[in-house]
Amino acid sequence: MTGDFQQEQQQQSMGPLSTNHGGHELFDVHEVLSAAIGGLNQFVLLRDHVQDPELLSIMDKQYAFMLDEYNITVEAYKTGHDPQHPTRTYNMQTGNDFKYGLTPSEPKKPMQMASELDDAIIAGCILGAHKVSATGKTTAALETCNPVLRRVLQDSIKNCIEMAYEISIYQNKKGNYQVPQLAPADMQAMLNMYGQGQMAKNMPN
Repeated sequence: MTGDFQQEQQQQSMGPLSTNHGGHELFDVHEVLSAAIGGLNQFVLLRDHVQDPELLSIMDKQYAFMLDEYNITVEAYKTGHDPQHPTRTYNMQTGNDFKYGLTPSEPKKPMQMASELDDAIIAGCILGAHKVSATGKTTAALETCNPVLRRVLQDSIKNCIEMAYEISIYQNKKGNYQVPQLAPADMQAMLNMYGQGQMAKNMPN
């Protein structure tokens, strides 16, 4: 109770929580919300062109989750108070096995005609949207003063990463997201470059 009382006193001294935002914060979260709308719009525009039922299932699940997360972020942004529910956790519906190595394939290049749109391109658009969202939310969270809004953004970042990971696994399975590796000796050398740290002698244990 003491902690709650002190937090309430602190918030009163800073003014109404709904105006407890810095300028940098407002601009950065404005960018986050604009990018979220752009991502959601992409899902709507691309959905009717999807051929693979698996990709469609992933898109529908991700869209519903993203829309809910957008709404609670807007609520926290506008009010400065806890949204109607905490940030949820996105759970992938696929396994996490990556196929490693490169297989020769056609070079990637921009489309020339809308008729070239296919599932591989759609999955690439989705991955790009999640990467933009994760980067933007990380930047905004680091600039956010309002504790509620910062927590909503912070908790959302891991969901962007999880959704990006899910779609990259799908792309990898289809051969559209290849993962090169180093030669075994180079891999081992890289892994052995680091060792465990010891407590510095002038630091308390």
